[in-house]
Amino acid sequence: MNETKKLYRIEEGAKVSGVCGGIAEYLSLDPSLVRLVWAALSLGSVGFGVILYIIAAVILPRKSEVYPGY
Repeated sequence: MNETKKLYRIEEGAKVSGVCGGIAEYLSLDPSLVRLVWAALSLGSVGFGVILYIIAAVILPRKSEVYPGY
């Protein structure tokens, strides 16, 4: 029963829409670290990170949609 990992947005503990929290769970990292990297990407490359975040917030499903029992 080796289930593949799925990328999703978290709902509990989300700061904005849960994208960074979902990425942190997927990569087994601390959500604060992912948020810091995302903020640096957003500031350093003329808002490219903001555009990626909005796209991810629209495309990624919520955790409850991927795992209905959670």
